[in-house]
Amino acid sequence: MTVDEELGLLESQLRRLKIEYEVFFSNPQKKPPSDLEWKVLALLRKFSDGGRMNFSQRFRYNELAQRYAIYSDLWRKKSRIREEGYRRPVDAVLSIQGLRPEEHTPQHHKVYGVSHAAHQGPFAVQWADPSSESEKVEKLFVALTEAKKKAGEQVSGSLDSFKSFVQKKTEQIQKQHGCSTVEYVVDLADGKVKLTAKAKG
Repeated sequence: MTVDEELGLLESQLRRLKIEYEVFFSNPQKKPPSDLEWKVLALLRKFSDGGRMNFSQRFRYNELAQRYAIYSDLWRKKSRIREEGYRRPVDAVLSIQGLRPEEHTPQHHKVYGVSHAAHQGPFAVQWADPSSESEKVEKLFVALTEAKKKAGEQVSGSLDSFKSFVQKKTEQIQKQHGCSTVEYVVDLADGKVKLTAKAKG
């Protein structure tokens, strides 16, 4: 089985797991779908080092790992409420409606993300020619995408369009300032994600 096929299997199993958990929470006689969840976790662990994957596969894997983390956090909360009984009206509402994923940040299963931008402050890269340093361009693209997601901004554009953008921008700055190296920085200013480029020398 190829990596893409296994990621496809992971995606379909995760979709099935979500449905089975919905059935479990709506039916008191049902048992949690532990076997299926174990299979999902086994696949997540298998790819957690990111070694066998190319950039687009790592990106897809990260999306699935993040989705599982959000789901599992919700399932854990709903299971606790189910076990303890409805002690407060808000718990009864939670058990019926569920949570919108954006209302909370999962605190576990972080191990299953292949992060290229696990940084607290600004993310910066430098290059003379982005076309010969594609790994740096990919890291900058991931850093920008993740920062926008965290800030609740819309993520648009593909890696290819981003590559052509930085290529043109780099050449423009080099021509304008007579420099050989250009630095790109992803930072948060006034709650908004900014990508700045400046001449370095």
